[in-house]
Amino acid sequence: MAVVPDASMRIVIAGGGIAGLSLALALKQALGAGFAVVLADPGVNAAPKPDNRAYAVAAGARSMLETLGVWEAVSGHAQAMMEMVISDSRTNDAVRPIFLTFDGEVEPGQPFAHMVENAALVAELKAACERAGVDLRPVGVRGFAVEDEAVAITFADGAEDKAALLVAADGARSRLREQAGIGWVGWNYPQSGIVATIGHERPHHGRAVEHFLPSGPFAILPLSDGGRLGHRSSIVWTERTGNVAPLLSLDAQDMLAEIEMRFGFELGEITLESPVSAHPLGFGVARRFVDQRFALLGDAAHLIHPIAGQGLNLGLKDVAALAEVIVDAARLGLDAGALDVLEDYETARRFDTVAMGAVTDGLNRLFSNDATPLRLARDLGLGLVDRLPGLKRFFIREAAGVAGAPPRLLRGETL
Repeated sequence: MAVVPDASMRIVIAGGGIAGLSLALALKQALGAGFAVVLADPGVNAAPKPDNRAYAVAAGARSMLETLGVWEAVSGHAQAMMEMVISDSRTNDAVRPIFLTFDGEVEPGQPFAHMVENAALVAELKAACERAGVDLRPVGVRGFAVEDEAVAITFADGAEDKAALLVAADGARSRLREQAGIGWVGWNYPQSGIVATIGHERPHHGRAVEHFLPSGPFAILPLSDGGRLGHRSSIVWTERTGNVAPLLSLDAQDMLAEIEMRFGFELGEITLESPVSAHPLGFGVARRFVDQRFALLGDAAHLIHPIAGQGLNLGLKDVAALAEVIVDAARLGLDAGALDVLEDYETARRFDTVAMGAVTDGLNRLFSNDATPLRLARDLGLGLVDRLPGLKRFFIREAAGVAGAPPRLLRGETL
């Protein structure tokens, strides 16, 4: 493969997940045909695999997807969250008192989040990248070397290229982050997240439920079934890691009985609509988000507990902030991969990331136990919040990603 002469007009993104695809699309749409955007991932042309993951796409992230022109296609697969309720109980408790409820609208007619299944969102982002002219390469990035005015990139197939910037969006175990010598501060939780799609007899009406159980939160998240009310939900079941292997070894009927014990009977009879999978949970933050001609994006920069459903939204905030500084620099004729440009991205994202990580870590430690004094204190706290409408609105706006002064894409503005 011939090397493009002008590396300053070229950016390579390693990783074809939601964050990587979103950044590639945002950059290509804003910078046009004269600027090459390469997205490299071994699975970019592979046939879709069965996928039971779903995400809460917050209002700010939804505005960005609308601006990028993908939300209209995704919205047919999306389910608005109309209400969020939080309860605290033991697994076998017959009664699960509700301590906190949230109206699902950040503004009238604007839900604070939509549930979207991963496969549908990835497929539409990939199609939009193809239409925009992103160079999608079905190969990973093997290594890189920073030069004065470019970064030299070696792909897994031996091909070489040069670019102004390499963006690592290759996940929490990022090999490129390690190659860059960027440290990682984090730990593994003694928990795993069990994920499945559940069918149920009665409609959910857009209601999301989070049961706090001694082993961790059990979330019931409403999914679209093409109808107005919905008879499908995604579960994210946080369980002690030592219990996960025995649970996954159960046959379908016994597994369903375990889920039903936690799911409850409010939505009637339930069925398993997908395989059950488990994912280890952890916390981590990179010591730096950027280096010369190198930037971390999404899970490569940070990893948080799913207790607040903010992992994907943190990554999409990264996309909005990084795209903005790159596009602004390029339009001014500046070097888009220069460290001072990238440091603006790190400044915009680091405090928010660390703060959200600390909040989710604290919530998980507070609620994933059965100590009576802690249970009494946390239930009192939830009850107090429920009686303070102003504080509830603050939490909703923070979760929706519209508080403060977010990047332009999160405000629904074009770059």
